Amino acid sequence: MTFEQLRARWPWRPIRNCPGRFVLPRQEEPLSFEILLGRPCSPQAFSSPVAKDRVLVWSLQNGGLISYEQPDGHVIHTLNTPAGFTRKLGQLGITLSETKNP
Repeated sequence: MTFEQLRARWPWRPIRNCPGRFVLPRQEEPLSFEILLGRPCSPQAFSSPVAKDRVLVWSLQNGGLISYEQPDGHVIHTLNTPAGFTRKLGQLGITLSETKNP
């Protein structure tokens, strides 16, 4: 899936003062990656000293998802352009493995 396809599929809002990053408003029920992307997937999971929640990452064509898994089961999903994705991963101290998402 591409950045553009995912952006058109859900009601993303720009994140203030974060160019190239968008957040999906919190849903009543937790929204899994499978529902978000419309297919089975297993995002890479990380812990970061600058994020209180577990960080889940999924690369997209022309960008990527960086999501935060909260203790109550909800996941805060952010959609990122290539520049926003790279910048935020750097801020989180996350380096992705060489394997690309299928």
